[in-house]
Amino acid sequence: MLVSLKNLKKTYPMGRLTVEALRGVSLDIGAGDFVAVAGPSGSGKTTMMNIIGLIDTPTGGTVLIDDREAAFLSRRDLTRMRRDCIGFVFQSFNLLPVLTVYENVELPLTIGKKNGGRKANRERVEYLLDEVGLADRRSHKPAELSGGQQQRVAIARALITRPRIVIADEPTANLDSVNGERILDLMKKINREEGTTFIFSTHDPDIWKLANHVVFLRDGLIETEERR
Repeated sequence: MLVSLKNLKKTYPMGRLTVEALRGVSLDIGAGDFVAVAGPSGSGKTTMMNIIGLIDTPTGGTVLIDDREAAFLSRRDLTRMRRDCIGFVFQSFNLLPVLTVYENVELPLTIGKKNGGRKANRERVEYLLDEVGLADRRSHKPAELSGGQQQRVAIARALITRPRIVIADEPTANLDSVNGERILDLMKKINREEGTTFIFSTHDPDIWKLANHVVFLRDGLIETEERR
């Protein structure tokens, strides 16, 4: 399994109370899976995604990414794995305001070790900008874009390094139906052609329909799990 969660637990202190965000989640995700994680607000979706993405640590249980247990990785190894193996699409976009669209998408190639040379990098950036429909916005800054356009920049950036895993938090939330369908077609294409594993936290039924693995969370536990 590319991702394996065993009896995952996460608690947060809130004053004198303790909130149980995850209460013993076990889940296996294979290489090349296209996974939709669904559930009501407060079900633990975002917490689970942050732990899979090595942004947060569990209170209990184990997390294995490519057979490496996260708890035993050094801070440097965790940073390297996030940089080289995982692409993120955040609801808040996290674009750098001083960079252009092109530069924001190119940035992971610049700071990472998956640099294929100037020509190959340029072709990859231009390919993704064209695929997300933003080739004509390449010189714009994030403040000059709509929310939906910023989201598409964030998606292109997440895909730029050909990561093994893409973690996407509501990737179609700010998109109209046409652009939402376009983005899902692109992700399915990259899943098929590049073998990228996609893990979505989403309320979008269109993603549920495309997924080959659907997980429903409720109150920090897996309520149902369907593999297709």
